[in-house]
Amino acid sequence: MSPLSILVWLLNVLVDTVGHMAFKAAAVTQHASEAERWRAMLSNFKLWLGIACFILEFVLWLVLLSILPLSLGVLLGAINMVAIVVAGRLLFNEKLDPMRSVGLILITFGVALVGVYA
Repeated sequence: MSPLSILVWLLNVLVDTVGHMAFKAAAVTQHASEAERWRAMLSNFKLWLGIACFILEFVLWLVLLSILPLSLGVLLGAINMVAIVVAGRLLFNEKLDPMRSVGLILITFGVALVGVYA
């Protein structure tokens, strides 16, 4: 893989992970009614940060697919799931049971194999 494709791939992972974390942070609000919760979320900077991240992630994904074959891009994109789960664990103290841990290790190993032989 070229340095440009590695850079775009890593930026894609970062932006996608930040977007998911921003949406989660915006969504964990407690209000008396659904209408109040949505009003609070729509005025929350974190929601708009998440939207901006997903727009940027869309552009980065298109760039990545323009410089890599689809089969390689999709396989490398699987690392996004690992990054999101790890970030969720670190930022929101979400559960990471043994089966999920094994799954994350297998995904990481698979992405490493794809990257090494790309």
